[in-house]
Amino acid sequence: MEKRQDYISWDEYFMGVALLSARRSKDPNTQVGACIVNDKNKIVGAGYNGLPMGCDDDVFPWDKQGEFLDTKYPYVCHAELNAILNNIGMDLRGCKIYTALFPCNECTKAIIQSGITEVIYLSDKYEGTDPAKASRRMLDTAGVTYRKVKATISSLLLSFNEADV
Repeated sequence: MEKRQDYISWDEYFMGVALLSARRSKDPNTQVGACIVNDKNKIVGAGYNGLPMGCDDDVFPWDKQGEFLDTKYPYVCHAELNAILNNIGMDLRGCKIYTALFPCNECTKAIIQSGITEVIYLSDKYEGTDPAKASRRMLDTAGVTYRKVKATISSLLLSFNEADV
């Protein structure tokens, strides 16, 4: 018997962890996840977009429009920042981060400061906006590489049915 041939790549695996992490987000509009991996392909951090610990997500707003303090924007931590803050307590220099969305300029600052050297993203839906341009400028200047994930699969079904294990 030969080994199975239809296994997923490392990129698909780690992006899958980022996408699964995104499912924890309470945001009704956008769910983003991130996964940080060291040079030995070990996961050292994961996060999703949500409110900081101790801030009740039933009390704070989730609106996208309105007065600034009545929207989610001043309160939500992005997935990339949460993954950095939630890391297992190690130095992140030389790590890569997998993220569902190309990072905003604020997360890009944290990525660079943490020592992460590669960003792998799934979607770049804000490409061409000023925050995305600022992110690229900072990443390029700091020598942090970035690339869109190349997946050979379009979706992956997870089953919690014990008969499928």
